[in-house]
Amino acid sequence: MLTTKKRLDKAYKNAKIIDFDDDSKFILFSDCHRGDNSFADDFANNRNIYFHALKHYFTQGFQYCELGDGDELWENLSFESILNAHKNVYMLMKEFHKHNKLHMIWGNHDMVYRNSDYVKKHLSTFFDPKVGEHVELFGDITYHEGIILKHDNTGQEVFLTHGHQADWWNFLFWKWSRFMVRVLWKPLNVMGIADPTSPAKNYKELIKVERRTKKWITENNNLVTIVGHTHRPRFPDPGDIAFFNDGSCVHPRSITGMEIENGEISLIKWHIETTDEGTLQIVRVLLEGPRKLLDYKTE
Repeated sequence: MLTTKKRLDKAYKNAKIIDFDDDSKFILFSDCHRGDNSFADDFANNRNIYFHALKHYFTQGFQYCELGDGDELWENLSFESILNAHKNVYMLMKEFHKHNKLHMIWGNHDMVYRNSDYVKKHLSTFFDPKVGEHVELFGDITYHEGIILKHDNTGQEVFLTHGHQADWWNFLFWKWSRFMVRVLWKPLNVMGIADPTSPAKNYKELIKVERRTKKWITENNNLVTIVGHTHRPRFPDPGDIAFFNDGSCVHPRSITGMEIENGEISLIKWHIETTDEGTLQIVRVLLEGPRKLLDYKTE
């Protein structure tokens, strides 16, 4: 059986490399769990926040990296139902892809995307009832297990992956977990009962997953590593283990993510706020940073 180390080593070795510099801008979100807009769709509550934030990043010239579990393909049988529920989101993501600014990683809830044939069949095109035929969605998109952002000048690497490699049950037995979620936990989720196998809902599992990931980072010369999976935002101080977590897009009434800009990294939150006049508005809040990525580099 592969260990956490071997699984993360494999993800790192096979990672797509993206060159960047201090002029590059990236927004990192994960764990959107986009569903079919039913009662079990956790993303639906934050859909407007997410769409507004992503539109902001597109107009500001950011590249979008999604670190896994973007689509909820455990609870939902098909991508088509998810696409129809959140069409505006996918049309915006399509624009990122058209400008070569969309970089996708698969997680345990969308593990089927590691199969390129599945991706080609379901994500290349979609049926547009307006024209009565299939039109391009993501075309030739490829999903990756890992992505390495490599700085042109300093050579520093930032490793992006979903993080379920440190969660052996959800990595090796994801099909069994998917079956359990579809048959048992989806109906219970509607009633407010959480899936105990998920590290996002089980604190003991969460701590174990984080500990295993930190061990791997330490063994790899404190490589800056950004994950999702546990839904718990993490932003270390320079000198600590360089373990970052961008959180999720299914927090109650807010989404969190990571921005990389000007060679610096920040943890941010978008949420709905009420003005003194009683108007609702979506605002960006800086939670941690910005910190220079070089502050985390180990010689």
